[in-house]
Amino acid sequence: MPFSLGLVFFAAVGLYGAQRGGEYDAFVKANGAPADIVARALGFGLDTVTISGTLELNEAQILKGAGVNGLQSLPFLDAAEVRARLMTLPLVKNAQIRKLLPNRLIIEITERTPHAVWQKDGVIRIVAADGAPIDEFHEARHARLPFVVGEDANNRIDEYLALLDAAGELKDKVRAGILVSKRRWTLSMSNGVEVMLPEKDAAAALRQLARLQSDSRILDKDIVSLDFRTPGRLFVRLTEEAAAARAAAMPHKGAPK
Repeated sequence: MPFSLGLVFFAAVGLYGAQRGGEYDAFVKANGAPADIVARALGFGLDTVTISGTLELNEAQILKGAGVNGLQSLPFLDAAEVRARLMTLPLVKNAQIRKLLPNRLIIEITERTPHAVWQKDGVIRIVAADGAPIDEFHEARHARLPFVVGEDANNRIDEYLALLDAAGELKDKVRAGILVSKRRWTLSMSNGVEVMLPEKDAAAALRQLARLQSDSRILDKDIVSLDFRTPGRLFVRLTEEAAAARAAAMPHKGAPK
């Protein structure tokens, strides 16, 4: 057997034995794959990783998500696999990967932009314009984003924003939009009053509310809710204290003769 072929044979036998014993996996974990070790020794390591386009994500999150580390080499790095891993990150809308020999990797990220805050089943998340959840809500800087609550509310944010526009000057008094049974909206106002909107012509109901607020400051009164769900009628629910005071002020009917 030629000398070179003998070396290959014994190397293969040794590699097989190491794999069977688990030593190979431990070696790769600590030092990298043999091909990467050779490539790094020849100057083809991942010496420079340039990341651009990130706003919410940081460098450590990108590298971890991409599965990139210092034990790899540029020639044997699968750019398609790196991109696929990055595309699983909720904040990543798109990713482009370029390899520049001998030792530079370029990662260009397009992030999803935080568009609204969505609460469902007690869990609060940041969602993108297309409704996709991109992160859990944990930072005060997102507190001013539109806030919607309920199943499927994340997919109807544009509808909710249109209602806010219809509210005019009352827009700043709306704390959240609650999607009820995936059919209609109830607005939770900043003072705790709930405004129940109809399934149809909700914008018209809000314009009526804006007129009532301008004429009589209805939202500043002792009320719990305003119900616009019945066409042509408005039902007002008073607070318990206001209801008791109103009942006491009403003249009592005399006993029947």
